[in-house]
Amino acid sequence: MTRLLFLFSLLLSSVHGWTNTQVDPELRAYLKTEINAADSFEDRFDAEVWMVDMSSRLSRYIKDKSFRVRFLRMLHKEATAHGLPPEMVLALIQIESAFKPYAISSVGAQGYMQIMPFWRNEIGRPDDNLMDFKTNLRYGCTILAFYLKKEKGDWIRGLARYNGSLGKTWYPQKVLGAWQKRWFVQNI
Repeated sequence: MTRLLFLFSLLLSSVHGWTNTQVDPELRAYLKTEINAADSFEDRFDAEVWMVDMSSRLSRYIKDKSFRVRFLRMLHKEATAHGLPPEMVLALIQIESAFKPYAISSVGAQGYMQIMPFWRNEIGRPDDNLMDFKTNLRYGCTILAFYLKKEKGDWIRGLARYNGSLGKTWYPQKVLGAWQKRWFVQNI
């Protein structure tokens, strides 16, 4: 029975592309240096416009206005620091966790951006709380930016790597669909 459970967990982790033996050492090093770094709007007017717009879009998921603003501010900061469009990060979170702060996947990924807990040990930060939205956003944006860079800006491949489904397009299509339907911002 124990062997069967072990094989089942091994199968689940390999289906999702996440096993401790598959940790990319380059990503581990990148996470370790970037996780400690971190403001993001250059113009106050742009900040206000973006915050009001995104806050209204996000209100169906996060009801508490005060927290919603803090969440958006941190998300923008982390996304921008890693060269990611904040709206794409919002789309990813919509697909990953539907903005449920305590979401846990069937393979153990945690929080808004569904971060695997083994990353804490891999980068030497075992006490990090992945359910803390700031920590979760920092890890998630760092990982996504790394994979996007590794795939030379190819969003399909970068998003598939993030999800552990490289070579398949169903996950990137879901994220890109959410971005286009709900989060896309037309620059005039």
